[in-house]
Amino acid sequence: MSIPTDFQLDRQLVRQHFNDSAATADKADFLAREVSRRMAERLDYIRVSPTRILDLGCGTGRDLPGFAERYPQAERIGIDFARSLLASGQQYGGFLQRLFSRSKAPQLLCADAEALPLQRASVQMVWSNLMLNWFHEPMPALREMHRVLAVDGLLMFSTLGPDTLRELRAALPTTGGERVHRFIDMHDLGDCLLNAGFSEPVMDMEVITLTYTDLDGLLGELQQAGASNASGARPRGLTGKGNWQRARQAYDRLRTEGRLPATFEIVYGHAWKTAPKKLEDGRSVISFKPRT
Repeated sequence: MSIPTDFQLDRQLVRQHFNDSAATADKADFLAREVSRRMAERLDYIRVSPTRILDLGCGTGRDLPGFAERYPQAERIGIDFARSLLASGQQYGGFLQRLFSRSKAPQLLCADAEALPLQRASVQMVWSNLMLNWFHEPMPALREMHRVLAVDGLLMFSTLGPDTLRELRAALPTTGGERVHRFIDMHDLGDCLLNAGFSEPVMDMEVITLTYTDLDGLLGELQQAGASNASGARPRGLTGKGNWQRARQAYDRLRTEGRLPATFEIVYGHAWKTAPKKLEDGRSVISFKPRT
């Protein structure tokens, strides 16, 4: 897909933000916990029995205990590219291992989603909760997810849609750079899934609105979660007190019952890896079944 300039992200800065958030991330991840719960509800209606599960973009690993309950015999792998978050997860994982004694402790690996340290067709489910929104070009990561999935394996994910933080985007100055990075449309993401080799993609969207007492509360929570602006087109200079004051005034006009709204457009999706019709060298795969 063609990537507009205002969509591009500084991946090194994204990594730095998440590493810096290790001490506060679990305190500011209400949205991720709620989205994870809603993803799990969708999983209730999908028949899958994985023996090896990959949580991609696992952060501190807070989604991993749910897999121990749901699939107690499954091996669990958590991968994230922020080493400090994983270090926090290792401490948390010791407690989880004792709590869910039927399952082995999850394996935590520091790696980039675009270059997974896993063999081809080595997992039966890839779970990714609010990670794809940190890519301006999702195709390399989606291709890696497809590569490591076994045939008939399931990809289940959530990401953020274009209306996310629309109030903040409208309130902040529009000159000097991109102050809230952009998010990929659900339909474009569906096309990416098909181009990456996935079959039968199913996607839906809903809006979750969080409320805050003031703008600083919202910005502080985003920073604690590691979700600060990492746009490649972000301003390189100071915004200035005058601009911040005008932004606060603009946002405050949205106040309802003493609270300021913050919109998050949540996109949910799942897709399958089916048997390939062509090999990587272009040769077609033809299956012969014996007569009965």
